[in-house]
Amino acid sequence: MRSIVLGAAMVLLVAGSTAAQDAKAMGEQLFAAQKCSICHSVAGKGNPKGSLDAVGSKLTPDEIRMWIVDAKAMIAKTKPQRKPDMRQYSLPKEDVDALVAYLASLKK
Repeated sequence: MRSIVLGAAMVLLVAGSTAAQDAKAMGEQLFAAQKCSICHSVAGKGNPKGSLDAVGSKLTPDEIRMWIVDAKAMIAKTKPQRKPDMRQYSLPKEDVDALVAYLASLKK
């Protein structure tokens, strides 16, 4: 019985890890498709003024999500030195989730 429970737990762990990797890969593709690198950079590619290399270490996934869906509110809330002119996105929830998964994975 114990081996069945452990086996099931391993299957769920692998499936969850695969889903997270798929979301991350989709987010990376969306980052490119939405032309985010015009204002932001990752790994030295894109606009160096908006580096996102360690954003996953600095912001929670919820904060990243808010920057994507309501940048103006986040600017008002955080009062950053550099005031980005981020457009309002109307992406499907799945796309936002994928972008958040990708950006949250960017850690130093």
